[in-house]
Parts: sequence; C-alpha cells; structure tokens
Amino acid sequence: MRLTLKRFSFECMGSYCEIQLYDQSRVNAKNLTRRLITEASRIERKYSSDISKSFVSEMNFSAGNKLGIKIDRETKTLFNYALDCFEKSDGLYDITAGALNKIWNFDSREAPANSEIEALLPHIGLHKLKWRRSRLYLPSNMRVDFGQIIKEYAVDTVANLARDLGVQHGLVNLGGDFAVIGAQPDDKPWTVGIANPQIPNSLLAKLDLLEGGVATSGDFANPFMLKGKPHTTILNPKTGLPCSGLRAISVAAERCTSAGFLAKSSLLLDEKQGLEQLSDAKVAFAAMDRNGQIQGSGVQIN
Repeated sequence: MRLTLKRFSFECMGSYCEIQLYDQSRVNAKNLTRRLITEASRIERKYSSDISKSFVSEMNFSAGNKLGIKIDRETKTLFNYALDCFEKSDGLYDITAGALNKIWNFDSREAPANSEIEALLPHIGLHKLKWRRSRLYLPSNMRVDFGQIIKEYAVDTVANLARDLGVQHGLVNLGGDFAVIGAQPDDKPWTVGIANPQIPNSLLAKLDLLEGGVATSGDFANPFMLKGKPHTTILNPKTGLPCSGLRAISVAAERCTSAGFLAKSSLLLDEKQGLEQLSDAKVAFAAMDRNGQIQGSGVQIN
C-alpha cells in the first residue's frame, strides 16, 4: 500500500492543533495520533498555570512554605532549561515573570499603574529560587509560569514520541509551533507558513523544512499601542513593561524549544539588537519590524 497523508486536528493549550502523518493505514495513523494527543494533554494538565490542580499551581501554592515542594525529574529538567535561557539572555527570559500578566490587561489597551508594576518587580528573578537537592523552596509572593516554554516543549516531546512509535514522515503543530519528523516522502520538505492577518488565505512568509522545529513569538496582526508606539504583549521582567522592539518573529531551529527561546529573547531586545541576534544565530527566520515590514533569512517572503 502507498503512503498517504493523514491529518488529525484537536484543541490543546487553548489553541488549534494538528498532527499530520504519512501512513498506509488511516486506522493505524489514528491510533498513533491518539497516543500523541494524550501526551500533549498530559503536559498541559501538568504545567498549565490556568489549571488549578496542575503541578505548576501546586508549586505556586507552596510559595513561602518552609518545607518546600519535591520536584520530579521532568520538571527539574524544565527548570534547568529555563535557567540556561535566563543566563543566556542576561535575565530577560524569566519564567518567574508570569505575575506581571495578572496586572496587564492587553484587551483593555490600558497600562497598570506604575505602583502596581513596581510592587511586583522585587518578586521576579529566577536566580532567587532556592533548592536543596530535589526540593524547591519558592520564596513568598513569587510564582513560576512555564507558559514561555511549555508549548514548544510539548511540540518537541510529542515529536520525539512519534519517532519512538515509528513515525518517519510527520508534522506536529501545537498552536502555531511546529516540529518536523523527517521529510515528506521523496525527500520533499514540509512548508510552514506565516499567515497574513490582513489578507485571508495568504502568507507573509514561508519556510521549507526537512527536520527541526519552528516557533513564533509576538503578534503579526495587532500590536499593543502604548504612548502612541507599537509594543508586543511580551513583558520585560526587569521593567515590567511591554517590549517595543520587533513586533513578531518566527524562527526555525534544530528543536522547537530552541526556536522559541531565540524568538522570545530577540523580542525582548530593541529592534536592532534583536535582528543582530537572529542574524548571528545563523538560522532561518522571519521578523516584523515596528513599521510592519517583514525581513528575514532563509525564508520566502511574499
């Protein structure tokens, strides 16, 4: 039997998701996809800050507790990765900055009072967490939010599981973050498109991938306007304010998590520094500047 493309859509992490697999049997592809969806859902239930019974919520509830909380191996691996990103970005990529999202309501298009922001800043900083072997001692009034990395982590984890299950040609899409599992048959690349928010069914740019992952950060459609200037909804953990450099970035890298770090950390810089960091990384990327113009490397810009 000939390999044909099978598509399965679902919702996870509040987003539209899709898994595409080449298989001879739709039944077999469906069974494989169920296992992959189960894994994505497991990660969401464990690490979503929006789920009251998630492990992240349990960690945050332990803040200030002298007994701390025991951290399992998977979660410690995530913390280690987050710390590596924190150090590489000089503290700009910080999973303890999630508290800022509670005071910023971007739908209202209004900024919180400076006093609200300043009250939270002393409680932000990944270096302030205390550890004793496998126990985390989260200081009072601090919280952890894996939202910056969890979708990309889920993409990579699901893609690795698919490989372990024997998938040779596939594409994982969790809310616009992607992982490629081998080329399509006949070594044809997968095309990942960046939708044009102004023109339906058209693309701003597209990337052709044989392997690796793609992550997008920022908003190609509607910037947040603050004092007459466009900003992203990505918050600087040092100032508590939205970033005003590049508006949005899509990056292709060897893993989705690597692409996500590069995209987010570049948004946290000013526009010139962000573009320099992307260029120095020698990866394919598409970036929208403050004026809404698209530029990049290794991508087809329409």
